Amino acid sequence: MNTSLPPYRTSAHSAGAHPATVTSGAPRTPHTRRALSVAAFAAAALALSACAPGAGSGGGSPSESAGGSGTAASTDGADVAEPVNAAQRDSRAEVPTLTPRVVLSHDGGLVTLDGETGEVVHEEELAGFLRLNNAGDGQHVMVSNGDQFEVYNSGIDAQGHGDHFHYYESDPGLSGIEFAAPYAGHVVVHHGLTTLFGDGDGSIQTFTSEHLKDGQPRTETTATDDPHHGVAMQLIDGTLLTTQGTEEGRNTVQVKSTGDNGEVVAETTDCTGVHGEAAAAPNENGDVVVLGCEDGPVIYRDGEFHKVAAEIEYQRTGNLAGSEDSSVMLGDLKTDAEAEFERPTQVALIDTLTDSLQTVDLGSSYWFRSLARGPEGEALVLTYDGELNVIDEETGEITAEIPAIEPWEEKEEWQQPGPILKVADSMAYVTDAENQQLVVIDLEAGEVVNEFDLDITPVEMAVVTGHPEAPEHEAGASDAGHSGDEEAATEEEGHEDHAGHDH
Repeated sequence: MNTSLPPYRTSAHSAGAHPATVTSGAPRTPHTRRALSVAAFAAAALALSACAPGAGSGGGSPSESAGGSGTAASTDGADVAEPVNAAQRDSRAEVPTLTPRVVLSHDGGLVTLDGETGEVVHEEELAGFLRLNNAGDGQHVMVSNGDQFEVYNSGIDAQGHGDHFHYYESDPGLSGIEFAAPYAGHVVVHHGLTTLFGDGDGSIQTFTSEHLKDGQPRTETTATDDPHHGVAMQLIDGTLLTTQGTEEGRNTVQVKSTGDNGEVVAETTDCTGVHGEAAAAPNENGDVVVLGCEDGPVIYRDGEFHKVAAEIEYQRTGNLAGSEDSSVMLGDLKTDAEAEFERPTQVALIDTLTDSLQTVDLGSSYWFRSLARGPEGEALVLTYDGELNVIDEETGEITAEIPAIEPWEEKEEWQQPGPILKVADSMAYVTDAENQQLVVIDLEAGEVVNEFDLDITPVEMAVVTGHPEAPEHEAGASDAGHSGDEEAATEEEGHEDHAGHDH
């Protein structure tokens, strides 16, 4: 990635992206639930334990990266190199319950709210244009700030202990943990791991999400062949999925083995303008991942890439919101290659079982921060008319239109404040930037349950519950999106686009 490019956020994954909600429970349909075999997941877990950051007691030997510069752990020996901020550690206290925390960025810093009362829990002065992503452990938020990722402690933590949890609170604030990354971009959390991508140098850094609670984590690093606006994620089997390209163009996605050789085990060059990724429900062979392209998305499944045929020459999906409880992916959909500023009214539902795409017309436009997934895998889109559209991801039927905020319209500069949609458990959190409000919607009841006035104009938002967003899959678990925790709700797998990149 060239330094002429602005910082980028995923996520979700998003690209980042777009919380996708993971819940356990009885199967709904073949599209929305899956049972992975004990043997398949045991093998996947064994492979990951051998390849993932933090595995074993040694620091790991360097291996060749995609660019030939080598892959190496940033520290030797211990999984955690440095202790947490002493003041935050000393303030830690056990509490009977936890409520979600909402972290908002604005021009001047960060504000953290209690998600149930709207009370301001903490304010942090911080300069720069700040982008936010869930860090993966349910407690921390990654703050993309220029050429580094800074780690912010929300102050809540749910620790599993057998069949129950212990809840802890600590003083919120910047933890002192930082990751250097020129033009800090995508943050992807998946299978208990967090992967950071630097647009300015193509750097890829992966660590165990939970290790953030103990300090600066041991990090496995590699790089793409050339800097570009890209994304990477480590898969269940320990392989690394990453985009390849340059500032001038990108159409390649690879899956590479880890270790000394970094061998390419799967590749597609059929993804023009590749942008963003998100995980769908895995199958008996492992991960299913969708990547956005300008000529129809591609799906990685069963160790191979599958192209979704575009109905027209230009059919761009750049922002994705996935749920590991659903084999259907939600994506934005743009069809006018000549438009200087397109305001689409259709979204895409991408079926990862049949490699097909269904369009849903919402009758109102939206933007890259409008997409999310609900507790049952339903597709959620916040539109210009201020309504939260609930879509059955299998049929494409709009099942509800929940009045959320005042009508709005996307500004032509993506950095300017606008509405944001996030989901945690069964609650949707929507910011109204123009009216400086945070609105909370109960998705099960289909109605607004809280409206909080804000003293700042929010730019980005992250919602944490104390539970990990993408816990490691348990071998033999019938619901592979879980590690036995029905409360581990949000998964930041979707990735967002913006004007600086193909908007």
